[in-house]
Amino acid sequence: MKFPSFLAAFSLLQLILLMQGLCAEKTDSGGLSVSYLTSGERHSEEYCAMYDICGQRSDGKVLNCPYGSPSVKPDELFSAKIQSLCPSISGNVCCTEDQFNTLRAQVQQAIPFLVGCPACLRNFLNLFCELSCSPNQSLFINVTSVSEINGNLTVDGIDFFVSDAFGEGLYDSCKEVKFGTLNTRAIEFIGAGATNFKEWFDFIGQKAPLGFPGSPYAIDFKSTVPDLSGMELMNVSTYSCGDTSLGCSCGDCPSSPQCSNSEPPSPSKKDHCSITIGPIKVRCIDFALAIAYIILVLGLFGWALFHRQRERILASDREPLLKSTDEDEANLSNMQYDENLALEGRGVTEQLKNGAQLSFIQGYMASFYRSYGKWVARNPTLVLCLSLAVVIVLCFGLIRIEVETRPEKLWVGHGSKAAEEKQFFDSHLAPFYRIEQLILATLPNKTHGKPSSIISDDNIQLLFEIQEKVDGIRANYSGSKVSLTDICLKPLGQDCATQSVLQYFKMDRENFDNYGGVTHAEYCFQHYTSSDTCLSAFEAPLDPSTTLGGFSGINYSEASAFVVTYPVNNAIDEAGNGNGKAVAWEKAFIKLAKEELLPLVQSRNLSLSFSSESSIEEELKRESTADIITIAVSYLVMFAYISITLGDASRLSTFYISSKVLLGLSGVVLVMLSVLGSVGFFSAFGVKSTLIIMEVIPFLVLAVGVDNMCILVHAVKRQPLELPLEEQISNALVEVGPSITLASLSEILAFAVGGFTPMPACRVFSLFAAFAVLLDFLLQVTAFVSLIAFDCLRAEDNRIDCFPCIKIPSSAEESDEGMNSRGSGLLTRYMQEIHAPFLGLRGVKVVVVAVFVAFALASIALSTRIDSGLEQQIVLPRDSYLQGYFSNISEYLRIGPPLYFVVKDYNYSLESRDTNKFIVAFWIINRMISFMGLQVLVNYSL
Repeated sequence: MKFPSFLAAFSLLQLILLMQGLCAEKTDSGGLSVSYLTSGERHSEEYCAMYDICGQRSDGKVLNCPYGSPSVKPDELFSAKIQSLCPSISGNVCCTEDQFNTLRAQVQQAIPFLVGCPACLRNFLNLFCELSCSPNQSLFINVTSVSEINGNLTVDGIDFFVSDAFGEGLYDSCKEVKFGTLNTRAIEFIGAGATNFKEWFDFIGQKAPLGFPGSPYAIDFKSTVPDLSGMELMNVSTYSCGDTSLGCSCGDCPSSPQCSNSEPPSPSKKDHCSITIGPIKVRCIDFALAIAYIILVLGLFGWALFHRQRERILASDREPLLKSTDEDEANLSNMQYDENLALEGRGVTEQLKNGAQLSFIQGYMASFYRSYGKWVARNPTLVLCLSLAVVIVLCFGLIRIEVETRPEKLWVGHGSKAAEEKQFFDSHLAPFYRIEQLILATLPNKTHGKPSSIISDDNIQLLFEIQEKVDGIRANYSGSKVSLTDICLKPLGQDCATQSVLQYFKMDRENFDNYGGVTHAEYCFQHYTSSDTCLSAFEAPLDPSTTLGGFSGINYSEASAFVVTYPVNNAIDEAGNGNGKAVAWEKAFIKLAKEELLPLVQSRNLSLSFSSESSIEEELKRESTADIITIAVSYLVMFAYISITLGDASRLSTFYISSKVLLGLSGVVLVMLSVLGSVGFFSAFGVKSTLIIMEVIPFLVLAVGVDNMCILVHAVKRQPLELPLEEQISNALVEVGPSITLASLSEILAFAVGGFTPMPACRVFSLFAAFAVLLDFLLQVTAFVSLIAFDCLRAEDNRIDCFPCIKIPSSAEESDEGMNSRGSGLLTRYMQEIHAPFLGLRGVKVVVVAVFVAFALASIALSTRIDSGLEQQIVLPRDSYLQGYFSNISEYLRIGPPLYFVVKDYNYSLESRDTNKFIVAFWIINRMISFMGLQVLVNYSL
């Protein structure tokens, strides 16, 4: 996961403390600060306490003139500008257009902090609008000290008289507002975590040192005015965060009446039609399918009973006639069978003619296979050589094979919206950084089952020890050594932006005792934005939510896990080779975690999970390599199965001749060649393979290939031995060729349809599988048929199966006996004598149909409950170290992936309306996120 909390450093540097609204830019500072007393005439309506700009400090912050003057009436354009930002001010004003433009420019920087709550933002702006431009400024502003800058007097300190009612209203409307970038309270940044409005005003009123954000002069907020001074408290009306006109989301204003008594809404679920039957609630589709099934089963049983009763009546009337007819039909059948054995090549044709009428396509294919079978039997060598030559040529494409293992390239379509937006973001704003992560957690207590807190001296010292080992990694890349500092993200200075609890000690073990150990860490959990000693080594505040896990609310001390994240620079490279140094370091990092860190942590009775940016890719590669053994074993098992089932060893003495081990081996080799030919064909055209292809397609094509091989061989074995070999192969192809062709065609089309899916992994898999099945089918009806012809010639010539060059002499009697005896196998006899007669029973038919219909209807009902999605754990090996990592991510991590809003063609000019449109759009989005109870890490890029 990626945590850009370091970006808060940049936001913090731009933090608006709107006293800068009184400032512009460019000056030289220097001068003497002196006390400055005012007279009563300065404190009256329509009178200014300070007007215009008289100088600037050396850091560029401008300083106002301490001279009182009557308020000024602005022109129409200036008045419209003031109304757009400060609607409470009308008529005369106490600021020049330069002062106001500076104020408005600074306001744009405050919007990201407070925009989630318009009421808070309006109250905050009113405070500084009154301070800067109110026509009655002198009634509540008193200049108390001035400085001389280049000969001009400038304001150095003021008293700002503000009522407690306004202060409380301002603080109450802003205290729960969330800062979206870090999903923490905005008051942590613009108020140093103030717990009331007085602490907030004290923070705002501090005079900022040179070069630091804040007010260029001191502001002393006071809630009482001196007697007889003629002054009064600034008490502009405030807006409640629960105000419907400027309402805030429930996440930014939980005290609102609309939110206080309501729980965050659960994610909306699609309403399903349901029927309530007593205490049971059933979906409409389940109920309808159950009714349909009951009706169907009752109909089947009724049909079975009706026909059984009818047959009993008919049987009792015609029993003598049926017996006579059965005997005649049996004798006639035996006579016809004996005659068919002597038809020499016409058996199958007569069978087709006397059977059901063939369709045009089946008739055409039967005619084609009759001629083709004879030609193959006459020219087996030519057919075998040509078919193998074509496949071998396709296999040469394997020279250009490339395997795609990057997850984003496998599961996201090239032309999809997500891919286009990522490409735009990476090319214009640089790619998101790579993430290396460690999660160190305590184990559940055996007594109450809950893990104990990990915040202790020993555990933090252990974390320092782990960090030292990580810093000591030196990976080898092209002969050079790569360390973490060479590749890590460095937003400010030369320190890595490591997200770790150790940042509260500047990543230095010596600071652990100097700063106060665990006590300092617990202090920083609450003051990470306001205390200098809590800033990270790269000078940015570090939200404890990004480094701790297993706690509730903001009780960071209860955390049961340390989360250490190492952001690493990323590079744009379509080929995936632009991060060589990072990948080399990541491999060394994972090796260190497995071999040293894991045993070290386990010895302390803790758990450790880890991951790198390239971990998923490397684990997928490892899985494919490990499956090579599985694939090899499966092919050996199928080879043994085919060798046993294809043979017909009626006698042990002829086993070495009747077995078909060599034929089975040749068939398995053809299946392998079809897979390699498919991969080679697409690789030649630059299509990258995937690990799914390597792991699934070999098994898939093997199953289809073995099926066809068994069908072809057994079809040949069913032919009469008296027929010539040409007629045997021709009849076998006529018998099973059309069915094999149509079945293979349906399989090819089924996979080819998957080529239209936009997901790259599924599309490539479908295309590879379709072409592999096509090649397998072509090899079955060409090369394998030729091999069957060779095997038949070998058996007729009494040659040994695996050694066809060796011929065994035999007597004429044994030869004739072997030629005339081709008995049925055990499985064939089982099907003929047991299985088929049993399925022919009417009651069995009804039960079989009812059971399968029940499965079909249950599948339809359950298909509506399938959840879409692809969890990363599913595609990884069960023994992968990432399984525990992803489990810990869901359990401990409190911050999710970043959400980016990229605004194209943004107009930065002050006259542009793009800013207001962007503010409104972001306000709506922020309200939706808070209302849904989500915690989202948001970044804004213009």
